[in-house]
Amino acid sequence: MNHPAETTGPDQITAHQAAATEKVAKFIVRFGLTVPAILALESLRPLSFVGSQFMYVLSPAVTTFLSQKDWDAMAGLLEQRAGMEYVLGVIERLDREQGVAA
Repeated sequence: MNHPAETTGPDQITAHQAAATEKVAKFIVRFGLTVPAILALESLRPLSFVGSQFMYVLSPAVTTFLSQKDWDAMAGLLEQRAGMEYVLGVIERLDREQGVAA
């Protein structure tokens, strides 16, 4: 069985997108932003494509925290239907793991 990060295709998650998601999710969880991030992502779910396009507008400001390549990978991921579910799943998984470790 292929891990989602190891498959490619029009609706699949690339290894680079998975790594970028992991990096962003760790940042979110580390600073206690899990609930606001999940709320924002769930609220924007119907507009995920528009939101992903808005991410390109924010690129210059965000590259202080994340490389342009990683940010673009996240934006590309959120253009896909499965991308939003994947990002939410990674954030929730890391939050659970941090809760267990604490």
